[in-house]
Amino acid sequence: MARKKVALDFEQSLTDLQSLVERLENGELSLEESLSAFEQGIRLTRDCQAALAQAEQKVQILLERDGELEEAPFDAEPNA
Repeated sequence: MARKKVALDFEQSLTDLQSLVERLENGELSLEESLSAFEQGIRLTRDCQAALAQAEQKVQILLERDGELEEAPFDAEPNA
């Protein structure tokens, strides 16, 4: 359940960030609203970066063999 929550939080943060960027790009916000949206965007960006860093650490742990990191190329389309 924790994995789903992290994934959902990341996806929701990314969606919220994209929405904020669109609002800022429209140029219809006041200066104060733009600053508030920018601050929220920074928080969302940091949340996304933290989630990605955590995912990277999990991948490294999963690839670890006998105390040494075994690097393996990522194959998005494995041969079936």
